[in-house]
Amino acid sequence: MRHKRFVVAMTGASGAPYGLCLLDEVLRQGHEVHLLVTEAGWRVLKEEHGWEIQQRENIFYDRYKDMPGELIYHPIKDIGASIASGSFLCDAMVVIPCSMGTLGKIAHGLSTNLLERTADVMLKERRPLILVPRETPLSPIHLENMLKLSRCGVSIVPAMPAFYHQPKNIEELVRFVSGKVLDLLEVDHDLFQRWRGGR
Repeated sequence: MRHKRFVVAMTGASGAPYGLCLLDEVLRQGHEVHLLVTEAGWRVLKEEHGWEIQQRENIFYDRYKDMPGELIYHPIKDIGASIASGSFLCDAMVVIPCSMGTLGKIAHGLSTNLLERTADVMLKERRPLILVPRETPLSPIHLENMLKLSRCGVSIVPAMPAFYHQPKNIEELVRFVSGKVLDLLEVDHDLFQRWRGGR
């Protein structure tokens, strides 16, 4: 199996478990991940996971220190990081969860931080970009921005878990959404039971 290189970003939308589940699986399989977390994303990690965020990147390094994959953390304001350049080669970028503010800035080519700049690079270089929005209800502005990005080749994967596999807990719902993203990344997994058709 060829080890791949991904950029994974987490924003201030509720749904940090989706991003952590994706990171768990990708790093467990030995892939390289360049990680970004917005300021609001750190707030969500504190609210949803109780993380004390003074140490920031050390939290992730401690969590994944025994994983075979390589984790590289980039501060969100480091606009000169390697991933900000079109010469940086990677297989795909995922924003999970993706706030509507971040989605809107990407849709309009605004690069006010490293996440938005990196997404802009993915678009201009015609590389796979996957956004996992987590918001409801959706306004016409949200829908228009998603349509605009979809027409540019971006994969929009709303955090909408299925129920055909009769999930028994929240973890199984999270695994379904993260698994759908892994499918787009062409990373094999067994995070959820696939539909096998009627009997």
